[in-house]
Amino acid sequence: MIFIWAFIFAGLMCAIAQIILDNTKFTPGHVTTLFTVLGSFLAFLGVYDKLIATCGGGATTIISNFGYLLYTGALEGYRMYGILGIFSGLLSKGSVAIVGAVVFAGLMTLFFKPKD
Repeated sequence: MIFIWAFIFAGLMCAIAQIILDNTKFTPGHVTTLFTVLGSFLAFLGVYDKLIATCGGGATTIISNFGYLLYTGALEGYRMYGILGIFSGLLSKGSVAIVGAVVFAGLMTLFFKPKD
């Protein structure tokens, strides 16, 4: 059942993004930022934890999860180290994905050539 909820949630988020792109003058960068802020806001409200429990990978693979990771990392850093811990904890949870993206992008440049 979690696969069905994952498909529904991720599909709904993608459909909302496409509707925003088609009916506004927002660029994909605007929509990405909007969904990242939405993810952190839902984490603040305590809703995103429930979405992850219900939807599994559907909630953890989309861009709103990055906002969730930013919020939870900053909150954890604050609890451990105080105000300055917000900055040290901000990317602690998402750093694996960021480093992975940079490393794999670098590896892909060795195998593929961009077209002019």
